[in-house]
Amino acid sequence: MARAATVRQSRPMPLNEQDLIIETAGLTKRFGERAAIDRVDLRVPRGCAFGFLGPNGAGKTTMIRMLLGLTHASAGSMRLLGHPLPAERAAALRRVGAIVEEPRFHPHLSGRENLRIVAAARGPEVRARIAPALARVGLAERADEKVKRYSLGMRQRLGVARCLLADPLLLILDEPTNGLDPAGIQEFREMIRTMVEHEGRTVFLSSHLLDEVEKICDAAAIVDRGRIVTQGPIAELAAGGDGVRHELILGVDDVELALSTLAAEDLVYDVRRSDEGLRVVLAGEPQTAAAVNVALVRAGVGVLRLDPVRHSLEQRFLEVTSRLEGGGGQALASAPSDGGSAAEEVTA
Repeated sequence: MARAATVRQSRPMPLNEQDLIIETAGLTKRFGERAAIDRVDLRVPRGCAFGFLGPNGAGKTTMIRMLLGLTHASAGSMRLLGHPLPAERAAALRRVGAIVEEPRFHPHLSGRENLRIVAAARGPEVRARIAPALARVGLAERADEKVKRYSLGMRQRLGVARCLLADPLLLILDEPTNGLDPAGIQEFREMIRTMVEHEGRTVFLSSHLLDEVEKICDAAAIVDRGRIVTQGPIAELAAGGDGVRHELILGVDDVELALSTLAAEDLVYDVRRSDEGLRVVLAGEPQTAAAVNVALVRAGVGVLRLDPVRHSLEQRFLEVTSRLEGGGGQALASAPSDGGSAAEEVTA
């Protein structure tokens, strides 16, 4: 049976550029002859969780480094919070929090002491945000332990707390669930949704974990080998967009009669047996399913089951990346990382 994907109710992608918190046009980054980012047009709406989804080596970290001004673009343009980059980098980053790869801290200091150092550099008003930030990421009870005793997952959460000190409008997270156990991932998911739904922040989340992007994000872009293959609301990406046939799984009391009836219907593009029952590919929109049911009943077929086939983002990902030359889908397991091993500190 097709897996029923857990997806968020997507909102329309805005077309007004004032509603975009990240916008790039023709963005390219070359290392010698190799294009790590290749003519990328990215549009990230304000006030949503946006997944930047691709296999390791797809160019995700390189893209984030360009947005943060940590490496220069070879061509193209970028705007962050409405500011052109790199011309207005300081103004853009003033309300941005970011983790690029694994967050780094002073190991001999506690989590709270590490955040105090950051707050001291930003201004006295930031100090009051330390305790709420630690509580938000679930580290209030461990805040006074030395960071060298923290697990990787705890350091990831401390990294998010550090980002929150800037009271960011935009939070950029590079593979943020690395090192988290299932309970930690669930807590992280709830934290991100709270930031988006109740605080109006935008979260740009880079990941190769398709299931997590599908559960956390409102919209996403799928990137492979430096190119954006597709982007849009999660539900639309999973469905495949325009031109994709809708499918049903049918359970009937007379298979042969159902096959002959459906084969004669213009509403049906294809029908075949499967382990789950009859698999019907519709010629029209999902509403066609009701007409198919009526046709079967009129023919004397008892319909015991009629379920739409739900497509997951994972299925869509493998479909679109495998279209690229060389079978990009294989990069899920085999491609090298697209960035270095050290985290970057980002300040305005």
